[in-house]
Amino acid sequence: MSCGQPHDTDCSEVLEKVYAYLDGELTADDVAEIRVHLDECSPCLQEYDLDKAIKALVAKHCGCDPVPSDLRSKVLARIAEVRSELAAD
Repeated sequence: MSCGQPHDTDCSEVLEKVYAYLDGELTADDVAEIRVHLDECSPCLQEYDLDKAIKALVAKHCGCDPVPSDLRSKVLARIAEVRSELAAD
């Protein structure tokens, strides 16, 4: 995905890291880079808000159950597939 505007960090790179960003798994430099991008790019900010809402909903309803790592991998792979399909359209 790209919004068509020039950014220091490409939209696709930001969206690939958004879950790690939400989970607090990035370095301080990566966090700062993503924050700058989200401040500049409304399409990515909307995607981030959607991902944030989904994560909160899952945590609210499934937070007490441990998630198998293979399930997490499958969900992330499917999200990547959908993003690719949307980017191709």
